[in-house]
Amino acid sequence: MQQTIKATEAELEILNILWTHGPATVRDVHDRLALKKDAGYTTTLKQMQIMLEKELLSRVASGKTHVYTAAVDQQQAQGQIVQRMIDSVFNGSAMQMVMQALGNHKASDAELEMIRVYLDKKTKK
Repeated sequence: MQQTIKATEAELEILNILWTHGPATVRDVHDRLALKKDAGYTTTLKQMQIMLEKELLSRVASGKTHVYTAAVDQQQAQGQIVQRMIDSVFNGSAMQMVMQALGNHKASDAELEMIRVYLDKKTKK
């Protein structure tokens, strides 16, 4: 059975760090978060403890420190979040979400080409 992923924005920031950089200590995660926003170490620690309880993270002891790993798959999490957004914000319309995203974000020529290739593959099925 597929786990339903209900992560807050702060939890997604931590998950993104772990998905991008791999297993890390609270200090490692905190240092990366601090590059983008003002975050207290104890806040990061508490957030990661909550995520462990929610089974969003797993943890192993490594000496005196704990190393955390994302316990949820990035593709699965992104898929569920996008589906919830389509359902709740865009009234079930993926097209409206895509149009909004492209209207609010300047896509590079490379990104637009990747979208064209993806759409071509989808229409040939």
